[in-house]
Amino acid sequence: MQPMPHQLMGYDRAITMFSPDGRLLQVEYAKKTVKQGSTAIGIVCSDGVLLVTDKRVMDNLIIPESVEKTFQIDEHIGASASGILSDARVLIENAQTKAQQHRMTYDSKIDVLSVVKAICDLKQICTQSAGLRPFGVSILVAGVDGTGPKLFETDPTGIYFQYRASVIGEGETEIEEILHKQYKESLTIEDSLKLAIRALAKVLDKNFDASRIDAAYVRTDEKKFSKFSKDKIEKVLKEVKRSEK
Repeated sequence: MQPMPHQLMGYDRAITMFSPDGRLLQVEYAKKTVKQGSTAIGIVCSDGVLLVTDKRVMDNLIIPESVEKTFQIDEHIGASASGILSDARVLIENAQTKAQQHRMTYDSKIDVLSVVKAICDLKQICTQSAGLRPFGVSILVAGVDGTGPKLFETDPTGIYFQYRASVIGEGETEIEEILHKQYKESLTIEDSLKLAIRALAKVLDKNFDASRIDAAYVRTDEKKFSKFSKDKIEKVLKEVKRSEK
């Protein structure tokens, strides 16, 4: 007799139920949601850390500036997400509160890892509490603290890893391959912006324009979260397209 798929046996109906082969199927479904989300790239540079994301604005009636894909957690930390952005907003707001509480309590800036752990603690609770569902979002957290620029990726399980460069969302496999081949620790923020936009141009619709790109950075010397202007992104995109011809 052919064994029934796990889904038909009901192992995916509750987050607290393990399948016979030791998997939490609801968490795996959440990871698939992330892979369908818009692309977000994070790169640690020689002079700071960079986040570049695709807003995936497909409707001409949508105002591109109203779509937020990079978020400021504290003045020295930013984040970007892929998956269900409403889930991301809740996690980001929780991280912002954690950063402000740390500042009020200790009169100092919070370190990047503490922010990551706060986000992952909330994600983890939702993998073992009945009646909840996992957060369907992965978040890249980038910032500069006392030990330099850092980039972390958190996934729906509440696991986190520190990266030199990482990508989440649509086209993850192809862009990851590009990063493996072209990433160098000597890359500046400017160089990394060109690399990220070039990677997006190769993987996404080649006719996409600057209005779809959201990019932010934190320089090591300034430790200030800043966003690239639309003019700057347009300039880099034109350079990338010229070099590809």
